[in-house]
Amino acid sequence: MTILVLGAGVVGVATAYALARAGHAVTVVDRQPGPALETSFANGGQISANHVTPWATPATPWKALKWLGRSDAPLLYRLRADPALWSWTFRFLANCTHARVRINIERALRIAVYSRERIAGLRVETGIDYDQLGRGILHVFRNRREYESALPYLELMAEHGCVRRVVDPDTCVAIEPALTTVRADLVGGIMSDDDESGDAYAFTAGLADICAGLGVTFVFDTTVRRLVAEGQSIAAVETDGDTLKADAVVVALASYAPPPLRPLGLKLPVYPAKGYSVTLPVGDPERAPVVSLIDDEFKMVYSRLGDRLRAAGTAEFVGYDTTMNEARARFIRDKALELFPGCADPDAAEYWAGLRPSTPDGVPVIGVTPYANLYLNTGHGTLGWTMACGAGQVVADVVSGVTPAISLDGLGIDRFG
Repeated sequence: MTILVLGAGVVGVATAYALARAGHAVTVVDRQPGPALETSFANGGQISANHVTPWATPATPWKALKWLGRSDAPLLYRLRADPALWSWTFRFLANCTHARVRINIERALRIAVYSRERIAGLRVETGIDYDQLGRGILHVFRNRREYESALPYLELMAEHGCVRRVVDPDTCVAIEPALTTVRADLVGGIMSDDDESGDAYAFTAGLADICAGLGVTFVFDTTVRRLVAEGQSIAAVETDGDTLKADAVVVALASYAPPPLRPLGLKLPVYPAKGYSVTLPVGDPERAPVVSLIDDEFKMVYSRLGDRLRAAGTAEFVGYDTTMNEARARFIRDKALELFPGCADPDAAEYWAGLRPSTPDGVPVIGVTPYANLYLNTGHGTLGWTMACGAGQVVADVVSGVTPAISLDGLGIDRFG
């Protein structure tokens, strides 16, 4: 079949690779001049099945109220006249129950654990290199209440393939000696040995080259304007250049997926959450971490990418605004250097801001639509890098008429009514 994949981020390119391997003629369309130049460009670097607990939990609304007015808040929610945000918020609040959290963790883990397996297989298939480290991810806590609230989910996650172990502060420092400076503040940690880290941009760019070798065509500098429907099928995709036709269309446009779907009557509750990252060239390797970390105190992640340290975090609900808030970006830099003093020159920091495609329940939207030849692969939130290879494979399987390796129950757009 001929297939159009809309979007050349890590999710779109992983989908294109799986489709090409299945024997399809694939064309990838993206508005940027190359692959992975938006959401996938400078994320936190973690392939973290252990980090799938959704933002929507019983504690989140109270935390959000506490954070109101704080410029350094991990979650910045600006009240504005935005019907899409209000609708998303109501759905989000409906998911802030213990019962919904358990359901949403299982659904997200299903794709995240499978994706972790798929990226390992893809490395064997292709030999791709992307500054990957397989040393696990350590989640450290400095607040005992937050630590104890995280522990009940360990058994649930283990049931679904994400095995984690509880470690004491001394073991945290033994796993990552660069934490020595905050040893006295730590109350404990949770270690996920099977998770890993790597540069999502390097992976996506390298995989795009591999895709090109498999015959995939990339159409860059091209914006999708409209999906043209005839009956219950998509007849064409109108862009700001040509009108493109194919047997099937996969929408992997991250935060930009809802607009072209809306005229088709598909109300996709994906809203952009702006996040920031800081990349620091490591000056003293002994002071920088080599194990990927989650710092619960500030809701930040840290990953060593070769001779660079990537720090990322925060979420802003400000619509499609990608303007850099320098104060928030510098806050991430400063917290990284407080945690790992002397590891890098603060003046050499590189800042980035991007939009994460977030669903109200923290679960991506993957699979079929009411249109026979239209498929979705979006809404991965902060976990696009974690879920990309698994999501790409299951979408390729569905398009190809093959039963996927995992169930897609609860992952489709139909769960939103």
